[in-house]
Amino acid sequence: PADTRGAAQARACSAPAPVTDVARLCVCDLLVAQCDVNCCCDPDCSPEEFSLFTACSVPVVTGDSHLCRQKAAVYSLDVEANPPERIFQLIDQVNPSIFCIHATNYKQALHLRSPEMPTPENFDDLLNEFGSVAFNAEPESWNVDTDASDPPDANETQRYEYGVPVQTEDAFLRLPSPVVSSWCSDANPAGFLVNQATKCIRSVSVEKCESIQALNMLFYINSSILAFVFQVNISVQSIVVQSLDGMRTLLKGADVLRLPMILDELCLNVVLGVSYHITYTDTGEIIEAAAAFVLGAITKEALSIQQSFQISFTQVDTKPVPLSGNPGYVVGLPVRAGFSPQGYPFPAEFLFAALALSTNKHSQLSILQSTPTQDCLAAQGARAPVLFGYNMISGCKLRITAAMRCQPLAQTLLDVLKGQSFPEYVASFGNSQAQDVLDWVPITHLHISEQRISNALQSSCQIPVSFGIEVKWTKYGSLVNPQARIVNVTATLTTTTLKQLPSGRERTIPITSSVVFTDISSPAEPGYKAWPTINIRLPFDFFYPFV
Repeated sequence: PADTRGAAQARACSAPAPVTDVARLCVCDLLVAQCDVNCCCDPDCSPEEFSLFTACSVPVVTGDSHLCRQKAAVYSLDVEANPPERIFQLIDQVNPSIFCIHATNYKQALHLRSPEMPTPENFDDLLNEFGSVAFNAEPESWNVDTDASDPPDANETQRYEYGVPVQTEDAFLRLPSPVVSSWCSDANPAGFLVNQATKCIRSVSVEKCESIQALNMLFYINSSILAFVFQVNISVQSIVVQSLDGMRTLLKGADVLRLPMILDELCLNVVLGVSYHITYTDTGEIIEAAAAFVLGAITKEALSIQQSFQISFTQVDTKPVPLSGNPGYVVGLPVRAGFSPQGYPFPAEFLFAALALSTNKHSQLSILQSTPTQDCLAAQGARAPVLFGYNMISGCKLRITAAMRCQPLAQTLLDVLKGQSFPEYVASFGNSQAQDVLDWVPITHLHISEQRISNALQSSCQIPVSFGIEVKWTKYGSLVNPQARIVNVTATLTTTTLKQLPSGRERTIPITSSVVFTDISSPAEPGYKAWPTINIRLPFDFFYPFV
């Protein structure tokens, strides 16, 4: 009948309704009409079976992560109940990114349509539609098989990627920061693998300090972080109490929460600083989170306080490598250096041993540190790190006697000037990674010999008297926010030929060590309009196999 054919055409032209109810989505429901172990969203499980679960394999179920606002189904277990029971919550999840989708008004993009298979009846029509060089990618009607089933579930339980906000049960991990003025804003999300450090001003009042959430420790640890297969609670790593005069004391027990309380005219246990430390795996899965607090007291005269916040990320089973900028160097931070292992220049085996800060004095770019005695032979081992942008000079005095032998004296002075293990490479950026080969600049060594008049060359001795390091750097990237980049490092060793002293005679000579930073950036010419720059860095193997 005509009505039946019209209804069939209407069904063929309409897309099947996608499954967007997160309460109905369950990716761990694998067994038909059976309860899956630890699958808290499985509708086939009974309360008795939920009581036997040890954890929820999928604690959070969401839809499209690009939406500005969406529903999220949160599953957990109340192990304190007798018997343990499952807890289900349906919350509103907010995407803090400004590039989010407000509404999905293109319904055809919600799922893939089943392709029409060629048959003897429709072959000519398909040939006319798709047989030419170009064809319409958006047909006017849906040729959907009426017997096709609903599209698969759209659950997106993903591992974290760089810069993605760290999600929590209610929204995201907050890292308060100043926005327009210096006042704190709690709407700043903490991005994955983005190390941040902020300071801002918070309005306070002693009478209301117990009710201000931002002054309470629970405000920063009461929400669990959403990981890949489970939720990660934020533990308290340490608590430091700061007195009114600025003295800080580390508390022995960090397992007891200290909430704000009013005592006389003071408000105690006010949060002055929070430092988050996140541990993650190489696949982008967060496995541990800890927070270190600095608590203090405020008086009734105080109208505002300054709070400091910090977050850092460390990969599991690795030691954190301190950075000296991101990406460019910051003035006053150590210049990062390292060595190449045996096997270089083979790319597969190339790896830099990046230096630590003052914890490893034999693996960093350093110069001779002056001592009160100014004795070179006693100053061996005393080193000062080279700080970016700081021109430094140091030295000592060497007392030479006739009994000293040439070769041991020269080697001792060389160790004093260069250190026991002088690095071979310097990081061009403050955040250069060990595996980025082209981000490391080789140190060029020069030797200058000062010839002195000597009656007999066989009785003369050549010893090093100065060691100078010149670091050339340039402004890299955008003209609005240039980054400091090291492009060349030259180490110059100066030696002098010293005449053999007669027996009983002594002589004192100065030994110097210095470092100079030179800005070789080309200044903009007057009236010259700079070309727009693209602040990107090419992969180290971009031109492979060409040099």
